[in-house]
Amino acid sequence: MTGNGILQIVLYFLIILACVKPLGWYIAKIYENKPCGLNQLLQPIERYIYKISGVQPTQEMGWKKYLYTMLVFNLCGLLAVYTLQRLQYYLPLNPQNFPAVLPDLSFNAAASFVTNTNWQSYSSENTLSYMTHMTALTVQNFLSAAAGMSLLMALIRSLVRHETNSLGNFWVDTVRGIIYILLPLSFILAIALSAQGVIQNFKPYQTIQLLQPIHYQKTKIDSLGNPFKDAKGNLIRETVKVTEQKIPMGPAASQIAIKQLGTNGGGFFNTNSAHPFENPTPLSNFLEMLAILLIPSALCYTFGLMINDKRQGWALFIAMSILFIPSVIITTYAEQKGNAALKYLGLNKTASSHFYSSGNMEGKETRFGIVNSALWTSATTATSNGSVNAMLDSFTPLGGLTPLWLMHSGEVIFGGVGSGLSGMLLLVIITVFAAGLMVGRTPEYLGKKIEPFEMKMATITVLIMPLIVLLLTAIALSTPKGISSIANPGAHGFTEVLYAFTSMGNNNGSAFSGLHANTPFYNIAGGMEMLFLRFWIAIPTLAIAGSLVRKKLIPANSGTLPTHTMLFIILLIGVTCMVSALSFFPSLALGPIVEHLMLGG
Repeated sequence: MTGNGILQIVLYFLIILACVKPLGWYIAKIYENKPCGLNQLLQPIERYIYKISGVQPTQEMGWKKYLYTMLVFNLCGLLAVYTLQRLQYYLPLNPQNFPAVLPDLSFNAAASFVTNTNWQSYSSENTLSYMTHMTALTVQNFLSAAAGMSLLMALIRSLVRHETNSLGNFWVDTVRGIIYILLPLSFILAIALSAQGVIQNFKPYQTIQLLQPIHYQKTKIDSLGNPFKDAKGNLIRETVKVTEQKIPMGPAASQIAIKQLGTNGGGFFNTNSAHPFENPTPLSNFLEMLAILLIPSALCYTFGLMINDKRQGWALFIAMSILFIPSVIITTYAEQKGNAALKYLGLNKTASSHFYSSGNMEGKETRFGIVNSALWTSATTATSNGSVNAMLDSFTPLGGLTPLWLMHSGEVIFGGVGSGLSGMLLLVIITVFAAGLMVGRTPEYLGKKIEPFEMKMATITVLIMPLIVLLLTAIALSTPKGISSIANPGAHGFTEVLYAFTSMGNNNGSAFSGLHANTPFYNIAGGMEMLFLRFWIAIPTLAIAGSLVRKKLIPANSGTLPTHTMLFIILLIGVTCMVSALSFFPSLALGPIVEHLMLGG
């Protein structure tokens, strides 16, 4: 890795580190309803929302009511997003007159945005109207992110409170997350992105004349779409001359801001943040990368403040960082080393090193380069964001292996806003339980006994994701409808399918785009997977919260395992890596690992 690359990575992480404490403090004040400036200014709006919606903000909920409210809320969002897509042709702000989205694709997109996945198996600028982008996708970017933070708040309260059933109020947590955290940060970021050139308008798509016409050949087809063939059965080709190009417009900046801050990731354009209208400059690229990790990292400090032990929050942040930073370095190194297969062709080998050409620049924007592409890829798959500024399908096998592993860890290495830290806390419970078995003591965490019920629920949340991902991958690879979408046979095609179901199952949304996923099979299977894993995991998580909040506090003694020390951090990292390796290493060996060996790596 070059010195310039190391400097970029270090600078990025130092700025993230500098933001952790102030933003984490602010988020804690918001959810604890303590004065912090902005909440005092906007409290009249908050109270008005409760008044018109009939919410009683002082009425707290047990875990079952909290869960029921969250599920009903998201069901309404699912129906709303689906309906808006099916009716978009008749709705305003559709200057391109896009038709209604097909039923299977509408279901997939609705499930995707309600679950904070933002998987997109369609070209956004050629499918969705401005109305659908704003009222369906952008709105759900706020709601799904706020719901994830609400789930985390309920889990944190279960560790702070004792001998009660109250976990807070889902409506209050969601409203506060939106109006005090997500909206202000999104407003600031949207203004900054607009200043850098990210578009924000309602203009119809613009048609421009090319300075130099483009000629290409395509197969000649009849009015029914059937190809013409000559007497020998060969396809007849015709030359096409292109003299103009249609440039998409739209309200992009407002959606891009929340897609990054809320770890949503769904792009306004098909090429996502590689598109110059979404991400035009190196500064906009840096701001968007910063936004991806901003809230997930700050929530570690929020956790420490809310449980009155900041050491616990920093311990989780350190564990996540130790797992994240090597991933960035490995991805960057793999891409800078380039494609090993080129050496057998005698292409672009330098005399001074084993690096080929300038590294693997296939599928990457030259204005960002390898380091920014690799750093973005690691951040987006560590946080379940899913946005991209490079084509992941064009990464080297080892460069593509790292983002897969980051998702296979369960999206707990920072993870989605709220959901990532919730998942890490469940791994903490498993780690504490395992450590207790080793020393023959009843495991405890923050003064709460970890008993068989909590362990069973935590185990369910950890194991259900690998089970569903591998099951759906196996079905896709053994059925004609699944295989027919694979454009690259062999190890790479296997990786594309595994990546698709891993991404949807972990609410990430990024993709190896060599897979044609816009089919009824992948749309329906993926939509069901996204819904099932998002909300099935929420059930045992809230069940654990309901159990912990009823327990008595146990004073720490000489036999209590400290959970803020370096020893515990190492144990937690070991458990995280072990769960991921035991679940997915065989499948990785069939995909990116064997592909790397086949290329001569």
